Amino acid sequence: MTVRFELLHADRDTGARRGRLHTPHGVVETPVFMPVGTAGSVKAVGPDELRELGAQIILGNTYHLMLRPGEGLVRELGGLHRFICWDRAMLTDSGGFQVFSLSEKRNITEEGATFQSHLDGSRHLLTPERSVEIQEALGADVIMAFDECPPSLAERAYLEASLARTTRWLQRCARAWSRGASSLFGIVQGGLHEDLRRRHAEEVCSVDLPGYALGGYSVGESPEAMHQSVAFSAPLLPREKPRYLMGVGTPKDLVTCVAAGVDMFDCVLPTRCARNGLLFTSQGRVTIKNAAHARDPGPLDPACACYTCRTFSRAYLRHLFVAKEILAMRLNTIHNLAFFLGLMRRAREAIERDEYRSFASSLGPALGGEVG
Repeated sequence: MTVRFELLHADRDTGARRGRLHTPHGVVETPVFMPVGTAGSVKAVGPDELRELGAQIILGNTYHLMLRPGEGLVRELGGLHRFICWDRAMLTDSGGFQVFSLSEKRNITEEGATFQSHLDGSRHLLTPERSVEIQEALGADVIMAFDECPPSLAERAYLEASLARTTRWLQRCARAWSRGASSLFGIVQGGLHEDLRRRHAEEVCSVDLPGYALGGYSVGESPEAMHQSVAFSAPLLPREKPRYLMGVGTPKDLVTCVAAGVDMFDCVLPTRCARNGLLFTSQGRVTIKNAAHARDPGPLDPACACYTCRTFSRAYLRHLFVAKEILAMRLNTIHNLAFFLGLMRRAREAIERDEYRSFASSLGPALGGEVG
């Protein structure tokens, strides 16, 4: 089966949407945040902890998994779900962003992208057809079209050439897609140019697919410019299909872009920040290594019910981090994921009540302030 999207409710005062994505591995309630498990693992936490936190869908990456352990091995061992012991929905990125971020180690042609592995220097060619083949071998519920992801502030002439190539690559992806258990989503690019976003949305959405994404954000532009562009671009995607904003972002980004009509998000931010001791709380961001927490007996966030906040003091969390104990990464990651997943759960509840605007306004410092 391909994925199927139900639009359950539209907020009365904003563009926020409450939906339900039906996948071969269960239902995903939207708007949703997807923890990133780039190489088949959400760093520092196990599948059991992800389920306990309420994660409904996680993300893997074609580029990393094709290089190690290889999609052939994953398929031989029953697919990515069985390989990593995850029984809920999964999405794989096409590998395009990683390939194009290699800059001097890759070369783009009409055929695809030739790149040098960051692991051993070996040369590889990733084409639209190859990307689809790898993702279907992995067995993800949602797979992404292979696209070029230029910087949002790239010159207009480069963006226009890139968009045309991405459209041609999408058509090749659609022909390669088997229309089996993995559902292909197309990706709209265009930088911050509204006319290019509109044109590319028309081109991409003319290919009938189960869902569509906005790409090319959070790659150099200011948050304000990104929010403005997403507010323009999200409504260009079909109302009856899921809308996915790729690689975004901060709590403020999520809350703002839900109001624009986005249904799905992913970002490495909560897990990466956790490993570096930056924690998100209802009162703002906490840098746990700071000396101010050395004797603090209280929880990291009194408003949070996650295992970390229920069990440990700020003083202990600081000690673990300063001592470079592995447990620090696990406990910090559990909390940050709980914060992001809880934020989306509360957003869904607010949309159902037609109270999304007041919900967003009530968050205050949780969307970014530093508290120590």
